[in-house]
Amino acid sequence: MTIYDELKARGLIAQVTDEEEIKELINNGKATFYIGFDCTADSLTAGHFMALTLMKRLQMAGNRPIALIGGGTTMIGDPSGRSDMRKMLTKEDIAHNAECFKRQMERFVEFGEGKALMLNNADWLLNLNYVELLREVGACFSVNNMLRAECYKQRMVNGLSFLEFNYMIMQSYDFYYMFQHYGCNMQFGGDDQWSNMLGGTELIRRKLNKDAYAMTITLLTDSQGKKMGKTAGNAVWLDPNKTSPFDFYQYWRNVGDADVLKCIRMLTFLPLEQIDEMDHWQGEQLNQAKEILAYELTKMVHGKAEAEKAQQTARGLFSGAADHENMPSTVLDASLVKDGAVGLLAAMVAAGLCGSNREARQLVQQGGVLVDGEKANDPKMTLSEEALRAGVVIKKGKKVYHKVML
Repeated sequence: MTIYDELKARGLIAQVTDEEEIKELINNGKATFYIGFDCTADSLTAGHFMALTLMKRLQMAGNRPIALIGGGTTMIGDPSGRSDMRKMLTKEDIAHNAECFKRQMERFVEFGEGKALMLNNADWLLNLNYVELLREVGACFSVNNMLRAECYKQRMVNGLSFLEFNYMIMQSYDFYYMFQHYGCNMQFGGDDQWSNMLGGTELIRRKLNKDAYAMTITLLTDSQGKKMGKTAGNAVWLDPNKTSPFDFYQYWRNVGDADVLKCIRMLTFLPLEQIDEMDHWQGEQLNQAKEILAYELTKMVHGKAEAEKAQQTARGLFSGAADHENMPSTVLDASLVKDGAVGLLAAMVAAGLCGSNREARQLVQQGGVLVDGEKANDPKMTLSEEALRAGVVIKKGKKVYHKVML
């Protein structure tokens, strides 16, 4: 099976500019392709997983990846899929975030001489002269076509700033620049980037009279059509200090029955033949599939030892034999102690189990909280200093366990 056929069989390909040419390039290891990562946070997320695994698959097939850090484009902010304007970051914030991205990407992609490249578009975008840019590329873009682009539609409702309107031009310029200086002939990205990617191929065609290609990756959504990679409104991070290996494991262990095989197919490197055998799994077998998904992804991001530890802890909690040593935990600030105890609601908020006292109170009143195995019925319940020094296990809902201590 060719790499293109495998990508298709895994459900990864959404749209392509020229299927036959793209097949020829990637099947024969002739693609020098790039995927862009804007530095909007100090960690990559589970939402970046598709891109990272795609880079790895294509590199294994002999193609050359370029991981493009968006040090320049982050100064503007991508409006795609947004109903509001992104937070403006300082140059220092962006540089710090870029360094964090690099360390995480190295777990997936092999960089070095003759291997993958890591570039930062700040190196060329921040030095552009505005008038020269307008004269060089401005005439190649139709405002009418830009306004029809999917990436601007949501922002048009609340008002699209001129700053964001330039994002498509900047992303297109990236492709144009790397085509000339690095032989980059393909761009890959999420399906919500299609309009921006077409802008790049068109700019190359009009300015250089040459062909470049684009392919979008299927967005990872659940059976309700919602983007995966978030929990309780927060991103699932690849940084273990932001999302612990256990919580990362648990996120994938708890995906819906209707989504687990799709995730295994799209995100893991298990052979398709093995995955095809799981297609008819039901009931308890789906729980086994979820364990396989969670273990494989945690191993890729955090290593085999952390994946085994997370799996062991999760199995222990499920069976009632809690593994306190490896359970996610929070050391509470001593300032929370009042009269020799800490309020349960305050402990839950400090541990990140709830966003506010109000949310925690509602959860307790609804019977959704257990403290050391006993249901907490009173929102005014407190946890004694003595108990906290030994560690108190709070269970939120059916699957979230967290130990709090002093």
